[in-house]
Amino acid sequence: MSKNGEQKSQISDLQNLVKKFCEDRDWDQFHGPKDLAIGLITEASELLEHFRFQSDNQCQELLRDPDQKEIIEDEIADALFFILRFAQRFNIDLDLALRNKITKSAKKYPVELAKGNNRKYTNLKG
Repeated sequence: MSKNGEQKSQISDLQNLVKKFCEDRDWDQFHGPKDLAIGLITEASELLEHFRFQSDNQCQELLRDPDQKEIIEDEIADALFFILRFAQRFNIDLDLALRNKITKSAKKYPVELAKGNNRKYTNLKG
């Protein structure tokens, strides 16, 4: 349960929410793969803008301020909207896609080499 007592949404529930929102507005015509990818990167850039040139401590301060945190939550929600919409429009199973990607990443970043290390997999020494 969430803090307001409602049950947490499943990915498919969120996709259906986004689908209905867009279909009610006849936005399918504007949501091709390129357009949705552009929307995602635009929203991700808007999220980044809040942290640009900020120290780690300043970033943490932003997230402790309720008004700033709400703005940041909105930016994250905007990015999630485009991810959900892309997956919904082009039949991508986000649960399966993430699980497959984690499996691939686990092979690239074995715990014994990657733990506590932020190097790219091509630079890990074994």
